[in-house]
Amino acid sequence: MTATATPPAAVYSPALRGLQATVADSFALVMEARTGVPAKIAFDVAALLKLSADELAALLHTTTKTLRAYREGKKRLGPAASEQVLKLLALARQGEEVFGALPAFRRWLDKPAYGLDNQPPLALLETSGGIDLVADEVDRIAHGDLA
Repeated sequence: MTATATPPAAVYSPALRGLQATVADSFALVMEARTGVPAKIAFDVAALLKLSADELAALLHTTTKTLRAYREGKKRLGPAASEQVLKLLALARQGEEVFGALPAFRRWLDKPAYGLDNQPPLALLETSGGIDLVADEVDRIAHGDLA
């Protein structure tokens, strides 16, 4: 079975599909982050981006054990972590659109990017501002501005 045999929307859980409009609107994203997103959403976004639980925990400045306890207890993340998770979802959508598929975008995240001072984009995703920098770089790539 080829990667093109599965429609792109199939990798999005119903919960992530329900957040599509939220992450497309900066104000709605911030309002949603203030209420906190369920920890399960963080794991869904991690699966979307092929991040391990340890990588997810590192990006959110917590431990894997804490994240799993939140998921099992059906708890919500705090506003800062929720904002990061929602911005990562928005970035995944943007990357999928620009690179044509999430696996291609994921490979790009691991490689040093010229426009990001030769840092691998994945290394910058641990802050909200870093996510913004990576999103700006993806936007530049979309518009052919590679210099």
